[in-house]
Amino acid sequence: MKIIDYPDFDEKVYQEVLANGLTVNIVPKVGFHKTYASFTVNYGSVDSTFISLNDNKITNRPDGVAHFLEHKLFEKADYDAFELFGQLGADSNAFTSYTKTSYLFSTVENVRKCIETLLDFVQSPYFTNDSVEKEKGIIAQEIMMYDDDYNWRLYSGIVENLYPNSPLSKDIAGTVESIKNISTKDLYECYQAFYQPSNMDLFVVGAVDPDEVISWIKENQSKKEFPVVPRIIHSKSMINEKYDIIPYRMLEVDTSRPKVAVGIRGDTELPAGKKGLKYKIALNLGMYLLMGESAEAYSNLYDEGLIDDSFDYDISVGRGYHFCVVSGETSNAEELTKRIIDLLKTANEIISKQTTEFMLAKKEFIGRQIQSMNSLEGIANRYEGKLFDGAMSFDAVKILEELRLVDVVQAINEFIEPNSVSVYQVLPKEDV
Repeated sequence: MKIIDYPDFDEKVYQEVLANGLTVNIVPKVGFHKTYASFTVNYGSVDSTFISLNDNKITNRPDGVAHFLEHKLFEKADYDAFELFGQLGADSNAFTSYTKTSYLFSTVENVRKCIETLLDFVQSPYFTNDSVEKEKGIIAQEIMMYDDDYNWRLYSGIVENLYPNSPLSKDIAGTVESIKNISTKDLYECYQAFYQPSNMDLFVVGAVDPDEVISWIKENQSKKEFPVVPRIIHSKSMINEKYDIIPYRMLEVDTSRPKVAVGIRGDTELPAGKKGLKYKIALNLGMYLLMGESAEAYSNLYDEGLIDDSFDYDISVGRGYHFCVVSGETSNAEELTKRIIDLLKTANEIISKQTTEFMLAKKEFIGRQIQSMNSLEGIANRYEGKLFDGAMSFDAVKILEELRLVDVVQAINEFIEPNSVSVYQVLPKEDV
């Protein structure tokens, strides 16, 4: 096993790529009683279109297949993985994002059995026509539930503005109509295309012995045969094409208080490897200096009653995309929108003068990172695999320590362009 040493934090990462291509990361945590593991496939909702190198043809599948697979993999012919984890004293869960799907558990007992269960249920698909049809109704209810969540409608609305007609503009779960078209054949074909060990990683962190854990994993994998399939490449053009941003849309609903979202789309290509992580950290620091809770602009907006505790910004970075959403409830949607856009227009001028504030913010960010090292979930879930060249959460501290104000200004300058900004508002229905 390769050992990546972080002596400043007394941490070690044990890493090995198995013969079948599966990447395994193990982080032992002395003094901890809990173990957390995540099994992740580089496959998410944007991958409804992909290219098979077998014939170089573009393959299209209904929106929502990745999320549908996440639901169905827990159910087997003779057991349910959720129930099995419960019997082992473990909590289990899963989630699908735009570009990945993760299956996870946390436990203080039966660690080996839990790891084997995680590997086995994800690597043994079992779908029947009847169970697939039944699941369509369950997922349809989930989609309709989100349709009634106005905060979700605000977020999904601004993302659709930023990436209209692209895979990112589609709900991760698909639509009620698209999931009706998902077949058992679709599930098996997409599973075989993407759920290959070479397209997956396993991350184990907590009260474990690395040599012991890797032996369990190798023994488990040695008993399995994986079909040789044509290599699949993600259709990058589906995201990287320069879709024209929708400048403004609004939605009128039965709500008493307006909601505003201002989105910024990053149109430059994300730097490769750890430079990408540095860029992401610089963007986060820049937005924090511009409109975080310690910023002058935040205080002014709060004192004027234009924002409340719901006001925040979120930077999302993934394979083929990066964007930021600034959002919150307000008493005056038009004024808050104007003020946010004015801030973005003068971002470089404001941030470049904040030498003292930058040093204080950097120390705060470093403190947060060090504190997060006590979170097993944080360590595992921040791992982005190939996106940041295998960078760990431990690498973020060194990046922060070396980060300069000029790096932040440069990142913000590259990110915020006049034509990269969009607005979405959720407004109360006007009385007729």
